[in-house]
Amino acid sequence: MSKLVAFAAIQGAYNIVSKAEGTYKRALETYGGSQKLEFPNTAYYLPIIYSLTGIKVTDLDSARKPLEFARKLLPPHIKKDCHLPYLGPLLDAGMAALFAEEIVEAIRYVEDPDFYQPEVEDPDVENGKIWLGAADDAIMRKRGVEFVDGTAPGFAAIVGAAPDSATAKKIAEEYQLKTIYVFMAANQNGTTFAEQLIEENVQIGWNTRLVPFGPDISAAVFALGFANRAGMAFGGIEPGDYKRQLKYQKDRIFAFVNALGDVNAEWAANAAGAINWGFPTIADTDIPEVLPTGVCTYEHVVANVSHDEMPSRSIEVRGLKVTITEIDIPLAYGPAFEGERVRKDDLYLEMGGGKTQCTELCKKAEMNEIEDGKVEVIGPDLKDVQKGGRLPLGIYVQVAGREMQEDFEPILERQIHHLINYAQGIMHIGQRDIAWIRVGDQAVEKGFTLKDIGTILHAKLHQDFGNVLDKVQVTLYTNKEDVDKLTERARAEYKARDERVETMTDESVDIFYSCTLCQSFAPNHVCVVSPERTGLCGAYNWMDCKASYQINPTGPNQPVEIGECLDPKLGQWKGVNEFVYKASRQAIDHYNFYSVVNDPMTTCGCCECIAAVLPGLNGVMTVNREYTGETPSGMKFTTLAGVMGGGQSTPGFVGHSKFNITQRKFIVGDGGLLRMVWMPKMLKEEIRDRLIKRGEELGVPDLIDRIADETVGTTEEEIRPFLEEKDHPALKMDPIVG
Repeated sequence: MSKLVAFAAIQGAYNIVSKAEGTYKRALETYGGSQKLEFPNTAYYLPIIYSLTGIKVTDLDSARKPLEFARKLLPPHIKKDCHLPYLGPLLDAGMAALFAEEIVEAIRYVEDPDFYQPEVEDPDVENGKIWLGAADDAIMRKRGVEFVDGTAPGFAAIVGAAPDSATAKKIAEEYQLKTIYVFMAANQNGTTFAEQLIEENVQIGWNTRLVPFGPDISAAVFALGFANRAGMAFGGIEPGDYKRQLKYQKDRIFAFVNALGDVNAEWAANAAGAINWGFPTIADTDIPEVLPTGVCTYEHVVANVSHDEMPSRSIEVRGLKVTITEIDIPLAYGPAFEGERVRKDDLYLEMGGGKTQCTELCKKAEMNEIEDGKVEVIGPDLKDVQKGGRLPLGIYVQVAGREMQEDFEPILERQIHHLINYAQGIMHIGQRDIAWIRVGDQAVEKGFTLKDIGTILHAKLHQDFGNVLDKVQVTLYTNKEDVDKLTERARAEYKARDERVETMTDESVDIFYSCTLCQSFAPNHVCVVSPERTGLCGAYNWMDCKASYQINPTGPNQPVEIGECLDPKLGQWKGVNEFVYKASRQAIDHYNFYSVVNDPMTTCGCCECIAAVLPGLNGVMTVNREYTGETPSGMKFTTLAGVMGGGQSTPGFVGHSKFNITQRKFIVGDGGLLRMVWMPKMLKEEIRDRLIKRGEELGVPDLIDRIADETVGTTEEEIRPFLEEKDHPALKMDPIVG
């Protein structure tokens, strides 16, 4: 190991811990030991400290212990030319630095509460508020799903700044093309990587995978904390199990550090800390290297990497496997551009969004009816419209193939949303007949036309669904009369599809489908999807899983022969139990589909909602991931997810999708939807129409008005009078527990 690396890292760790002790002492004198200390809207306290030591930092008093531990971790001072034959002192120094920095960043939230914007996905660049700090758990779980399903293969933690803004943009866009997140921290020569991207008019934030955590090197703890939170939320790793946590990071979270600019002692300490995670550092300067394999998969510290080679060399050193989608259009293309926004000042053309009609329809065709690769624009194209103009748009996709089925049409149609969004400078919102597309100035300047939408859909549908289709033809209508005609036909198709899915029951099939996408993060979790219980992430229903299996027979959605029904009320089948026992690595031997009380289905952490029993009200509540307030269970969504995530079956709690709330089998083993006594107002409004319809089916047409929300109260005591006044049916039902 390099003598200079060890000397610099250990010296840097001493500096960091000493500064943290000074910051802590000042905060203690100013605010007192009872001052609350946290990263807002997160369930894992200070996550690096909590995940690795089990220590819960809740206030300044409880921060003393991990800070003292950090001091004890510091190895003895060494001479500059001293040789250390092993990594131990370096790793300890790095860990001490990170513990200290996490406390410093938590104190920053107290001293300057408006400095970070943890609850937003896009920073307020116009007002100079660009730093996001620790992502709240709603964002962490939403983004964590992308690491689960492989759309985000890893992240680059960039510290410092490039030599100029053009270089920063080039590096960032190459990572975006490779679908890798960029987490940014620290400054160099009076600027930061994030500020350089802003200078180049690059959109930053979670939506574009370019995340500005903070301007100081201490903000690197937000990147490592994000990784550790994923380990606890999705991997089910218990707090304090540091060996399992760090092994999980090395094996499952493919991250690395890019050090841009002069590496000082404190940067070196952070790099040493990252080695504990198995995350190597790749630098653009002549710093001492640490090359032999010890903790990281390959090299630990690599120096003198040119900016042109930085992304590819980093991916090589970390051992990442990435694929780049090549589409014959004049724009950069990839999932990292999906969250990009086309704002009013950058807008060239928009279609739909309430200003005009925008409709999408995918239909199965016979092989001899269509021509593969044919793309037609019938009506005006971009060249015929002035900047700021509008057009109606009808996207009609026809697909043919020997394995193609009508049931696959809605699955393929739903791909239109993200496939168009993957093009840089194009924004797509909504689906079906309420779609909205915006085209930015820069896209038009690069030569983008509406025909390119057809090119995208043809190429990607072949690439992703080649097992079931052989031909794809796309027609784009921009004349109002043509769009109206397509819309009328499409609405009839939508209605027929919805009725077909709605009429399916669990009893009408003998095969359910598994979904093990989340096992990359939650190894013991197994989702089983039935017609009346959609996947808890909200992304998969039974039809989707059937299509997925047809398309990829060895993929995450496998048929499960349900076999003998062991409990029709709670929803338990012998064949499902056998499958779950095997697929969960013998961790779970059974669960019930229709109950929150008795051995409910396991939850991975990706769930859209969490239901919890409220014994005092003889009912249940549910809370969606986007709601960050208190609930009558006494826990926010983030805390609930921490309690029952990671592939556990937790009686009294269950994860589920928003759609599942109004499915007929929703917790029917415990009394069904009539048990629902509380849900956030935003969720109630989102599913209003379906909730009203389901209430009518249950004989309580005003059920939606009898369900309390946060405007009524957030404790059992506060909402009971409301439930009594509204004569909520749950109050008269048999006891839910006992």
